[in-house]
Amino acid sequence: MKALDLLPLVEDVDPYKHYGRVKRVVGLMIESQGPESSVGDVCYIYTGMQKKKNRILAEVVGFRDEMVILMPFTAVSDIAPGCMVEGSGRSLEIKVGSGLIGKVVDPLGQPIDDSLLPKGLATVPVDQDPPNPMKRPPIHEQIDVGVRVIDSLLTVGKGQRVGIFAGSGVGKSTLLGMVARNTTADINVIGLVGERGREVREFIEKDLGPEGLARSIVVVATSDQPALMRIKGALTATAIAEYFRDKGLNVMLMMDSVTRVAMAQREIGLAIGEPPTTKGYTPSVFAILPRLLERTGTNQLGTITAFYTVLVDGDDMNEPIADAVRGILDGHFILDRDLANKGQFPAINILKSISRVMNNIAQDRHKKSAEKLRANLSTYMESEDLINIGAYKRGSSKQIDDSITRYPEIISFLKQGTHEKAAKDDSINALVGLMEKGDQS
Repeated sequence: MKALDLLPLVEDVDPYKHYGRVKRVVGLMIESQGPESSVGDVCYIYTGMQKKKNRILAEVVGFRDEMVILMPFTAVSDIAPGCMVEGSGRSLEIKVGSGLIGKVVDPLGQPIDDSLLPKGLATVPVDQDPPNPMKRPPIHEQIDVGVRVIDSLLTVGKGQRVGIFAGSGVGKSTLLGMVARNTTADINVIGLVGERGREVREFIEKDLGPEGLARSIVVVATSDQPALMRIKGALTATAIAEYFRDKGLNVMLMMDSVTRVAMAQREIGLAIGEPPTTKGYTPSVFAILPRLLERTGTNQLGTITAFYTVLVDGDDMNEPIADAVRGILDGHFILDRDLANKGQFPAINILKSISRVMNNIAQDRHKKSAEKLRANLSTYMESEDLINIGAYKRGSSKQIDDSITRYPEIISFLKQGTHEKAAKDDSINALVGLMEKGDQS
């Protein structure tokens, strides 16, 4: 490169370091006088004489009365008035590459088992813009997720974004583990946001297993970490998925859960003075959700197929976060507690769930069989009380008679063992065979 070509780069370099001083700490927030910075910039707060050993990472989240408002990535217990604040002039960046596959990292991209990062990794910013909508190729190809009820009745396409809505303890993590182990995607990126510390290792060893971990990168931000770390956990997982998508791969991104991301953003919003709106959520919550969720999907190079879990309070599917997420994504799967109590796993209520791209990627024979199964199941559910108490007499309705005959086989088809793998083509053929056999009889 010629010297003249380097001049624009040199002119953009700031030769000065910018410093400030901590003035006060209020709750989760740190107020400092200086340094010169922008919202989203990373700053370093020095809490002792030895800078390198006592450096706390923080991010600029706002300004008030010429004071810089910072939120730390760790606890604020060591910060005192007068601590020096150094501005970096850049946003948070992480190291990513194929060397991370099989590792479990924190929101800053560092392995949580205290091992060293492998060499040869690229540096990418955590927060990026979603792809240009005019440069998103349409979804036209199915992806095998290895779960029979999804592949056959709620078919997912490469680059589709789906929400998994459920209350606590209905099988979200188990379903994500099944998808991670069985999918034909090139690589899995799993974001565990706001999880209990006990459940992290349990998910990795039990639900994900060695087979799933060998083709996955797991990003963990536990519930005891500051709100900013939980939000960065979601952004870091998405940035890693984007890196591999831009390498031309088909990526499977799984995030558990979007609700905890929203709660973390609410904490930050309330701390910096945002007014609470719907059920206490601040306006910034409903701004960050589409920005996060729209980053996945297709682009000109590869695809990110995304599954986002949404933890609904009291099984209320219309609470604010669930309603906002459902309006952004390309489909929603409802996990039903009643089905789980009956021992049907995965407990997906197919009558309340939908894949918005299935009609565009499934063949006619497949779609007709799926519609017939839904119709049969719906008819049975509407008459279930009458059937169970013996008030319905056979022969009163051909549709109900047909649904009663098919019901046991339908339920058997919908059930799948946690470690049972079901290939997409086999699942679709089984669905078509089940419904056409009933028509012939």
